Amino acid sequence: MDNSKLRNHWGVSFKWTELHQTREQLRPQMFTYDKLANDCVKRLNELSPPTKTNSTSESNRPPKRDLFALLEKHADDDSKLKQLWTEINTVPEWVDWEQVKRGQEVFFRYGLAVLNVLNFESLLGGMGSPRVVETLARTGGFSATVVRRRLLETLQHVLQVSLSLDSIKPGGSGHQSSVRVRLLHASVRSKILDLVDQDPDYYDVQNWGVPISDLDCIATINTFSTSVVWLGLPRQGIRLREQEIVDYIALWRLVGYYMGTPNEAFATTATARAMMESLLVSEVHPKETGIVLAKNIVIGLENTFPTFTSKEFMDAMARQLNGDQLADDLDIPRTSLYYQILIYGYCFVVMTIAYGNRFFPVFDKASIAVSLPFYL
Repeated sequence: MDNSKLRNHWGVSFKWTELHQTREQLRPQMFTYDKLANDCVKRLNELSPPTKTNSTSESNRPPKRDLFALLEKHADDDSKLKQLWTEINTVPEWVDWEQVKRGQEVFFRYGLAVLNVLNFESLLGGMGSPRVVETLARTGGFSATVVRRRLLETLQHVLQVSLSLDSIKPGGSGHQSSVRVRLLHASVRSKILDLVDQDPDYYDVQNWGVPISDLDCIATINTFSTSVVWLGLPRQGIRLREQEIVDYIALWRLVGYYMGTPNEAFATTATARAMMESLLVSEVHPKETGIVLAKNIVIGLENTFPTFTSKEFMDAMARQLNGDQLADDLDIPRTSLYYQILIYGYCFVVMTIAYGNRFFPVFDKASIAVSLPFYL
C-alpha cells in the first residue's frame, strides 16, 4: 500500500483515491444551490404571502405555512411551480422499490443504534462544520430553547421516510416531509440572501458559500446515511453487511432526490464513502460558535423526552461516537470512569439487540412489527 495516500482525520483512517475530492474540488458546490426551489418559494410568497409578526415568542407566532400544500394547490398556476411539482412526483429510473424497502428495514433492525448516531454524532458532531454553524447561528436553529423541538422534527422526518414503501412513494408522508424540508431550506436560504443584499456584512457569501448550498445538502444526506453505516454504527460495535449498506444508502439517495440534493455521490457505496471521507477533510474544523451550539444541544436535551439522560451520559456518548479528537475540539467534557464503563455496557446491549435481530429472522420480523405501531 502506498503510505503517501493514507489519511487520518478526526480518528478516521482511510486511503485517498481518485474518487475523493479536495476542498478546492468541492468548493464550486458551495456556490450552487437548488435555484428551482428558491424560485418556487418566491412565487408561493407572492400567491400566498406569509403572515408577519413582531413577536419573538414561539408560542405567539402564527402557525407555519404548509409550503407543500401551497405547491400542490398552485402547481398549475405557474410554470416554475409546475416544473417542481412534476420533478418531485417523477420517480428516477435508478429507483428499485424492493431495495428501498430493504433499506427501510435496516433502520428498524438497528433503530436504537441509528438514533444514537443521529442524536450524538450527526447532530452534535455536525457542529464541527463552520459553514453549517454560520447558517444555524443566523436562524436560531439550535439555541438551547428550541433544540429539542428541532430534534423531534428531524426524528419525525427520519421515521416518515422509513415507515413503509407507501410513505416514501410520491404522495406518502415521507415523500411530503422531504419536499417540505426542501422548501424550508429554500425559504431560509432566500431570507439570508435577501438580508445580504441589504447588508453584505450580515453573512460572508464569499467565505462561507451560499447558505444551504448543494455541498451543504450533500453533507446533510451524508449525516443520515454514510456517517451512520461507516462511523456511528461501528463505534457502537455494529458493522452492517454489504447488502444492508447498499440498500440503506439507496433509500437516502432517493430522499436526497426529493430534497433537491445532487445525489450522484450516493450512486455506489464506493463514491458515497469517498464523499464522506472528503467531507471529513474539507468541512470539519470546529470554531467557537460551533462549540456554543454543541453545548446548547446537550443543555436542550438533558433529562428530557425522548432520552431522559443526564448531561454526563450524553457527554460520554458524544465522545464515543465522535472520537476524542473532535470531542476535545468541541469542548465536550471528558467524563468519569463510571460513565465510560456505562457507555461500553450500553453499547454492548445495543449491539446484542442489533445482532440478535440480524441473525434470527424471526426476531427481526417481530421487532419491526412491534416497532412500527410505536412509531406510528
